[in-house]
Amino acid sequence: MPSSRTNDRTRQIVVTASEVFCLIGTLVGVGVLGTSVEDTADGALAADATLLAPAGTAFSIWSVIYIGLFAYTIWQWLPSQTTREVHRRIGYLAAVSMILNASWLLVTQQGWIWVSVLVILALAVNLGLLLRKMTVRPSRELTDKIIIDGTFGLYLGWVAVASVASITTALIVSGLDPHPFLANIFAVAVLIVVVGLGVLFNERLGGRWAVAAAMAWGLGWISVGRLTDEPHSIVTGLAAALAALAILGLAWRARRSR
Repeated sequence: MPSSRTNDRTRQIVVTASEVFCLIGTLVGVGVLGTSVEDTADGALAADATLLAPAGTAFSIWSVIYIGLFAYTIWQWLPSQTTREVHRRIGYLAAVSMILNASWLLVTQQGWIWVSVLVILALAVNLGLLLRKMTVRPSRELTDKIIIDGTFGLYLGWVAVASVASITTALIVSGLDPHPFLANIFAVAVLIVVVGLGVLFNERLGGRWAVAAAMAWGLGWISVGRLTDEPHSIVTGLAAALAALAILGLAWRARRSR
């Protein structure tokens, strides 16, 4: 029907425009068009700013995610993909994820840390909804599993870890400055919450390896950061490593029980 084709074309254009906005935001965030994220907000988002900040290498996962988003944008334009129901289900959610990604980078340029927390939480919810749709009505197509499940799974897993790190940063920027002993207790408590998110994701999203892998990646680099860099914390470093292993174990168990 003509109206359906028009709706499909509109969706494709919105996804593409969102990808362009995302690319612009990325150029701002890496310092090409603006200030590098780690240098914004007086360094509050740097890799050594808090106990729960991942080491710098962790952020290389964004390269994989951005490649996946670009691949999705191009792929959904293929004639064989235009009218597929899967894109009608998730296309706008994919577009919103790109818009929120760029918005987070632009907000941090202004040093608005608490606003950035709201944006990244909205991004996490949006990605959860997208993957839930893929869980309720899964696709058997290998390309779907790679480009959709893989890309947005990594995206959600990383954003989940980044969200708790962002909340911690916002609290510290707001004046929270606990004694090192209490800071470690708080960090461990937050890591337990992250494991709880892993349990939730396994229950709602069916034990997705991409989600678990990205969460474990982020947690692993928190561990590396705390064991090898400042602020140094053996307790937080070991707790983050155990949390990463727990996340992977939970995903393995969920996959086996399917």
